[in-house]
Amino acid sequence: MIRSYIALGSNLNQPRQQVSTAISTLATLANCQLIAQSRLYGSVAIGPGEQDNYVNAVIALDTSLSPASLLLALQSIEAEHQRQRNVRWAARTLDLDLLLYGTESINTPELTVPHPRMFERDFVLRPLADIAPAELLRHYLHNKLGKDGKDGKLDYSDNDNLWVLEPDDKAITN
Repeated sequence: MIRSYIALGSNLNQPRQQVSTAISTLATLANCQLIAQSRLYGSVAIGPGEQDNYVNAVIALDTSLSPASLLLALQSIEAEHQRQRNVRWAARTLDLDLLLYGTESINTPELTVPHPRMFERDFVLRPLADIAPAELLRHYLHNKLGKDGKDGKLDYSDNDNLWVLEPDDKAITN
């Protein structure tokens, strides 16, 4: 089994419920096992036009699926949630991004891993840091991306654009 990390986000049609349902669905995928989930975060939408705030999370999933098969499964779950892909970065019912697949680097027309913008987004880094080992994240920062974190730590900031939705809610790990 390969440890993968998947980002979840929603800002339409009861976003918290969309993310929660998607996590439950991911936990039941064949050849997969849910290992951990981050706390839920709220974030200010980026993208075109006025949009509602997002609910974001990251899960760790052990899988024997290939990266391409896992991507197809993620896209199928998005479709079940009526995800529309008409405008880039538009509001959405559900967005599932494969962030990491083991320590593999993948660059195909369909899939890039590590996710090309994950280290630029607090709404991905904060929940990822809840559940991923720090040494794995440093591996990507240093070896794969040629970046350094401040004092060897991830460089994400606390700001008004990202907040914990339930401060008492702890990340869940098995």
